[in-house]
Amino acid sequence: MVEVLGDLAGGFGVALQPANLLMLLVGVLLGLVIGVLPGLGGTSGVAILLPVSVLIAGSGAGGATTAIIFLAGIYWGALFGGVITSILFNIPGEPWAVALLFDGYPLAKRKGRPGLALGSSFVSSFVGALIATILLTFFARALALEAIKFGPAELFAVFILSFTTLVGLGSEAPLKSVMMIAFGLLLASIGFDSLTGEPRLTFGHIELLSGITFVPVTIGLFGIGEVLASAEEQGIGFMERMSAKVGLRDIREAFGALRKRLGMVVPISVIGFLFGVLPGHGATAGSFLGYGLARQYSKKKQEFGKGEISGIMAPQAAADSAAVGSLVPMLALGIPGSPTSAVMMAGLFIWGLQPGPLLFIEHKDFVWGLIASIYLGHLLTFLICLAAVPLLAMIMRTPYAIITPFIVVISIIGSYSLNNSMLDVFITIGFGLIGYWLRKLKYPLAPLVVALVLGDATERELRKALIGSGGDPSTFVTSTVGGLPLAGTMLFLSVLLVLLPVIRSARARRRPAAEPTVAE
Repeated sequence: MVEVLGDLAGGFGVALQPANLLMLLVGVLLGLVIGVLPGLGGTSGVAILLPVSVLIAGSGAGGATTAIIFLAGIYWGALFGGVITSILFNIPGEPWAVALLFDGYPLAKRKGRPGLALGSSFVSSFVGALIATILLTFFARALALEAIKFGPAELFAVFILSFTTLVGLGSEAPLKSVMMIAFGLLLASIGFDSLTGEPRLTFGHIELLSGITFVPVTIGLFGIGEVLASAEEQGIGFMERMSAKVGLRDIREAFGALRKRLGMVVPISVIGFLFGVLPGHGATAGSFLGYGLARQYSKKKQEFGKGEISGIMAPQAAADSAAVGSLVPMLALGIPGSPTSAVMMAGLFIWGLQPGPLLFIEHKDFVWGLIASIYLGHLLTFLICLAAVPLLAMIMRTPYAIITPFIVVISIIGSYSLNNSMLDVFITIGFGLIGYWLRKLKYPLAPLVVALVLGDATERELRKALIGSGGDPSTFVTSTVGGLPLAGTMLFLSVLLVLLPVIRSARARRRPAAEPTVAE
């Protein structure tokens, strides 16, 4: 523990450097604006501004640390910004803010307490993030040190487990998730074979020898695709006029409500963190999990949906803690814990860093500077939100007729600036249209993004394990770490996760058939 606290102190020394603190502030402000504008979201914002982080990372010594702090600031700001539109306008600015519609808007609109609703969400967000960051501080490094012992079989099993969590625990149709994973793996296989150097799926086009770059795909899917779909859904007009400010009375009442609900908020924050560690889920799934748990174990179930403060605090605490938790697999294992952390992970590759267990040893200042910035970023966002709610609510009145073309142009400029390549522009536009189509058909994008990021590494570890065992597939069962069959255990869990949707479907089909029998 003493060593961890010493590393954290060094991280604060890095995070508090003027350049890093300035970029954290800029990232938080941009994230708040992005979170307030429906249809963008943290993932879209981080993807669109990733080219800017490349310029920051190339600015000199410590540039990569400044760049990741900038992107993380956008993430934290967007988490808080989406709260404002959900509570004041009944429109989720972020996917993870959907759960706030159930009680946040009723408290603000029907009961006339928008300041209390906002204050409750900000306070619970900060507490949830603080608890999760403390857990990240003390457990991420320990997990990374254990992960260093993993061989190819264990790493392959970890990757497979990350894919199957998207299928078994995802809220989307399992078959659609499988299709998106397959699509991502197919895209990841384009270009040179990482082991033999043979070109694959290039169809004679030299431009594709380096593969389909992750960043243009992400900018297209989340930047252009999301904003086009949202513009169609929301229309191009102005939003309903409604504003609020968080006064001292609201803050006192919010803290009083938190004190009464600490027994709910703290456990849900811990559960949200653990759920966020599962690859591919992040804040969105965490928020619904938190709301469901709060309602399930509340003594006032009938108040939910009518402006119950527990229905605001629980999803927000879970969402923020899950968002922080999603950084654990990225830092410790080199696996994105959410679509947003997948984009951040792409940034690490671009900046010349290899995410994974060695990051804690080879780039200690980078890791601990990021962890310290999480504490500072959430505190900064919390204070700004308390003071600037009216201004942020005004941003909501920007019509989509202005937002949509602006985001499209920024996305195209950003994708071109990475390599000065028109191919990247065409990929961005093409995947923007694909992303729009996928969203209309309700296909999940997270499995596609995770598979695209992990596809090459998954294939590489699979082939390394088979080469090392002379082609014997039993190595995935017999391989051990410290005497424990970790690879076999994780593959067994993966099989169970794949079977979960089948079991749920069978139960759902059996239940309606049984009900008439009972009635008779």
